[in-house]
Order: sequence, then structure tokens, then C-alpha cells
Amino acid sequence: MDHQFLLVAGAGLAIMIAASVFARRTGVAAPLLLVGLGIGASYLPSTPTIHVDPELVLAGVLPPLLYASAVQLPVLDVRRNFGLIAWQSVAMVIVSALAIGAVVHAVFPSISFALATALGAVVAPTDAVAATAIGHRVGLPPRLMTVLEGESLVNDASALVVLRTAVAAIAATSGFSIGETVLEFGWAVVGAVLIGGVVGWATALLRQRLDDPVLNTTISFAVPFLAYFPAEEAHASGVLAVVMAGLLTGALGSKRFSARDRQTQATTWTTISFILESAVFLAMGYQLPELVDAARTETTTGEITGLVLLVVALLVALRFAGLAGPALRERFARPARNEQTRARLGQFEEHLDAMTPADRREENRIAWARRRLARGRADVEFEEREPITGRGYAVLGWTGMRGVVTVAAVQTIPAGTPHVDTVVLAAFLVALITLVLFGLTLPMVIARMNFRPADDERDSVQALLRRVGESAIDTLGPLEEQTIDGEPLDPELVSTMKERIVPRLVAGTRELRETRPDTHEQMLIVQRRYLDAMRDALGSERSIGAYSSAAYREVETLLDTIEQRVKSS
Repeated sequence: MDHQFLLVAGAGLAIMIAASVFARRTGVAAPLLLVGLGIGASYLPSTPTIHVDPELVLAGVLPPLLYASAVQLPVLDVRRNFGLIAWQSVAMVIVSALAIGAVVHAVFPSISFALATALGAVVAPTDAVAATAIGHRVGLPPRLMTVLEGESLVNDASALVVLRTAVAAIAATSGFSIGETVLEFGWAVVGAVLIGGVVGWATALLRQRLDDPVLNTTISFAVPFLAYFPAEEAHASGVLAVVMAGLLTGALGSKRFSARDRQTQATTWTTISFILESAVFLAMGYQLPELVDAARTETTTGEITGLVLLVVALLVALRFAGLAGPALRERFARPARNEQTRARLGQFEEHLDAMTPADRREENRIAWARRRLARGRADVEFEEREPITGRGYAVLGWTGMRGVVTVAAVQTIPAGTPHVDTVVLAAFLVALITLVLFGLTLPMVIARMNFRPADDERDSVQALLRRVGESAIDTLGPLEEQTIDGEPLDPELVSTMKERIVPRLVAGTRELRETRPDTHEQMLIVQRRYLDAMRDALGSERSIGAYSSAAYREVETLLDTIEQRVKSS
């Protein structure tokens, strides 16, 4: 059996790699290929029957998948799109679950309202894997990508809370309580934010003190589970705790982790995410024939077809209806809201200009207030620079793929519940149909929208690099004023380094090694000094948000590369 398992695992990895390569060359979304290959593999002779425990997927696969996405998602983008993300991932998930539950129960009375709501809960959350893969390839605007990724991170928590309440109602036969769902959801959010925040902060602090990439990577593997299981034990949302820990780790990592740790983390978690996501979609296709056989004993082909088509139609209608409100508000209310915000910020600036600080403490408070003022203006400029247009909302409406959570969560409904096999098969088929329907047509929809090509980031990157370089010089002073252990720098070293500080701190490792041995150590110390000051300046600029997340990421990558060069010299 062990040899058989290893054989299946090896074959699965080979299929994942082949599907990924084929998807890049043909443009077909890899999840679609993997589901199709999984279905085909299940019909091969002598293939073993594989039962994947759904709790293993929810507790062992979902946390690292969510963490891998959250740690790479810029907090700046999440903050700026928080309203739309929260609306889609919380309000619309709950509304969709209850609406689908009511309609399915009305059309198919043999399916109880609690069970129908459980079905609605598991099909409500979207999976952004296929959508973002297509979006990256065909040039979906970055803001839409952020909304998709942020929504898919949070909506799992909402869906699982509703599912938990529905399953409890099924087991207790006491009916579905909306009030209980609201209270449970409130604690799920608060508890998850607290636990995830503590875990993210504590592990980031620990990793900052370790100068060992192996230990650092090992701790990063443990973070999603350290957040998930305590939150679940406290009856909070484990998945939301993982998302919180990931977002906090990503934000703190820019300030506290070394360049080597950040680069290692990015590569490691990209690999883990690829393997887990591919495995889930492959297993999804592999299990489908077995689920069809199980459902045949309690339903007919016509009934399951009607149920699946009804749920898919409701999902599409509810998603577009849910986006209609934000779209109308964006079109008609945003210009007036931006003008009101500008007016308030102008009044705030006049108030600051009129203030005369009496001491150092008041100076710091005014400096903090001016940073908040700059952030407010940057947010308004962002809204005008990258608005979500009607075409953008249309694309968001057409990105309703379902995936890993739908497949795993539906199998946690207690066995023996009347019509549970029908509901499990329906959820699988809904996920499969949405993957095929939206996955195959989304590239065409995006192409028809004629989105404006993304602006060239090179000018923004150079401007940001100059700004952080100038800030570093303002903080530390010119090179001529630098001292090491009270001694001034060698004049020849000063003239050698002057042209390399801004915009680049290091022109090349080779030039560094060619400096005289007696000035080599001085150069390293000064470079590290300015590099640290540039990182601090980059953090301040990122907190304001005047540039795009891509520009901040590119400058951070450049500083990481410089840090690696300095350390290896």
C-alpha cells in the first residue's frame, strides 16, 4: 500500500507539472486541465480508490493555501479595497447561502432548509486561483486582481461559519437560527483577528531574532497551523485567523526580515501553493465518478440536473445583483465623495499650518498628522487613477469560479443525513460547471472589455527610488559628514561612493571588491547604514501609499538584491 501511495503521489506530481506547462503554452487555465485529467485518471484500469478526508483538506490544506496568498497580498491594497472586499466576502456570502437555501428548499421540499442552506454556504465562496491565473495572463487591472484575491481569502471564513451553524441545525433538528448565525459570526471575526494578530506578531518577532534560514522557513511552515487550531478551539474562524496572521507577517516582514528570509519565503510558499492547489483540483476530478455512483441511490439524473442548474443560475444572479450596488455607488457617488474628502483634507492642512508646536512631543504629533494627511490625499488620487469602472464590475461578476473550499466543506456534512449524497454531488458539479463556464469564457470577456494597458512602472520606480535615497541622505547627512568610531571617512572613498548612493546604493559587487583593503570595511559600514535608512524611508512611503504596490515591491526587491551583494562582499 505504501508503494502504491508513493506511485500515485509521484504520478500526481508529474501530472501537475505537465498541466502547468501545457496551460502556459495554450492559455487554458491549469485548474480546468487538472480537473479533466483527474476525471480521466479515475477511469483508467487498476487505479486505486482514494478517499481524501475532508477535515484533512480544511485543516491541513486550506490554512497553508490561505497563508501563502495572504503573506504576498499588500496590506495597502487590502485597505483601499476593504469596503468592496468585505461586502463581497461577508455580506454576499451570507445572503447567497440563505437565498439558495430558501429557494432550493422551496423547489425541492425533500431537502430540508438547513441542508439546503449548508449547500448554499459551501457554493457561496469563490476561488480566485483560476481567475487570477487568467487575469495575470490577459492583463486584468491590478485593482481587480486585489479584489479577487482579497475576496477569496475572507469569504471562506464567512461560508464556513454559516456551514457550521447549518450543520448544527441539521444535527439538532432545531431549525436554522439567523440570530445565532450573526452572533457566531461576530465572535468568529473578533476571535480570529485577535488570535491571528497575536500569532503573526509573535512569530515575526521571533523570526527577526533568528539568523538561520532553515529555522526561519520552519517557523513559517508552522504559522498557519499555529493560527488555525487555537482559533478553531476557541470557536472562532480558523481560516480568518490564518489570513490575519499572513497579512501581518507580510507587512512586518518588509521591516523585520532579512532580504534572504524574504526571498526564501516567497519561493517556498509559491512552491507549496502550486502543489496544494494543483493536488486539490486533481483530486476533485478523480473523486467525481465515485460521487455520481453514491448519489444514484437517492436521486435521479433529472433531479440532480435541475438542482445543479438552479444553484448555478442563483449564484450568477446573486453575484451580479450584489455587485450592482457598489457599481452604482462608484459611478454616481465617488466624484462627490472625493471632492468632500479633498475639502476636509484642505481644512485639516490649514489647521496644521496654523499650529505652533510647543515641545518635541507636539512636533511628533504634527508630523504624524501630516503623514495621515498625505495618506488621505494618496487614497483620493488612487481612486481617481484606478477606478473600478462598469466594465470592471462586469468582469468581477464573471469570475465566480468555485474550488477547494466548496469541494472540501460539502463533505463535512454528517453522513446519514437524508439527501446528503445528492447535495455533495450537486456541490461538486456546481464547482466543476463554474470552473468550465467562467474559466473558458473569462479571457474572451476580459478581452472584450478593452481595459487600458497598465502604465509603465519604470518612471514610478525611479521616482520612488530617488525619494527614498534622498530621505536616507536627509536622515544620515551627506557622505562627507559620516564618521566611523568618531573618525571621518577616507576622502577618496567619499568621492568613489558619491555616485552610487542615489538612485542605486551599489553599482556592482565587482567594483566593491576592487576598493582598497583599508577602505573596504568603511564602505561596507556606510552602505549598510544608508541601506537601513532607505528601508525606513520605503516603509514610511508605503504607509502613505503615493505610489503603486508594484513600485514598492520592485524597490524593495532592488534593496534586497543590494543587501545580498553587500553581505556577500
